Amino acid sequence: VQLVESGGGSVQAGGSLRLSCAASGSTFTINAMGWYRQAPGKQRELVAGISSTDGGTNYADSVKGRFTISRDNAKNTMYLQMNSLKPEDTAVYYCNAVRTIWTTEGRHDYDYWGQGTQVTVSS
Repeated sequence: VQLVESGGGSVQAGGSLRLSCAASGSTFTINAMGWYRQAPGKQRELVAGISSTDGGTNYADSVKGRFTISRDNAKNTMYLQMNSLKPEDTAVYYCNAVRTIWTTEGRHDYDYWGQGTQVTVSS
């Protein structure tokens, strides 16, 4: 599985950006996808996730009501619509996919990451 992000950039507080993550390869084995972010000096954190099976979503409390995660299965692409951006949203945003493989030994999950895209929000 290969992941390529796009859509990052610089915006003023209150503005919007939409990130895209295009997946290729064995996409039919992807169980879930999500967006993470990492600000300088901080740990990488989950921003939003979406299930490939039922489309269920979850969000970090800090972005609820402002960010929306979605996916277009026909295009193998995931999106993150970010509205009402704040300076504290500034970070490198990473696309993540969890690939699930079942063998006679059970379930195996594998994580895949994109290269990251910078989002900068100025006050």
